[in-house]
Amino acid sequence: MKAVWNDTIIAESDKTVVVEGNHYFPPASVNMELLTPTAQHTTCPWKGVASYYTINANGKSFENGAWYYPEPKDAAKEITGHVAFYGQVKIEE
Repeated sequence: MKAVWNDTIIAESDKTVVVEGNHYFPPASVNMELLTPTAQHTTCPWKGVASYYTINANGKSFENGAWYYPEPKDAAKEITGHVAFYGQVKIEE
């Protein structure tokens, strides 16, 4: 699977974890040079507190376009640190 935004591959892995229809990419498969942490946080009742990144590629930014759970609840431990992307980021096989 590939996560592509603004003609740039943000992440690529054959080991994504799909949760609620979202592909969570393993941390090592994500080009972290394209992501900048933000102050945004949200809470999911069963996954826990999510943190966000702004995606920067080819001179454009997508604020809070990616998220991850640094310390998810036990029910979501398999996605610890994995990164998921909002709909503007194309997920391709």
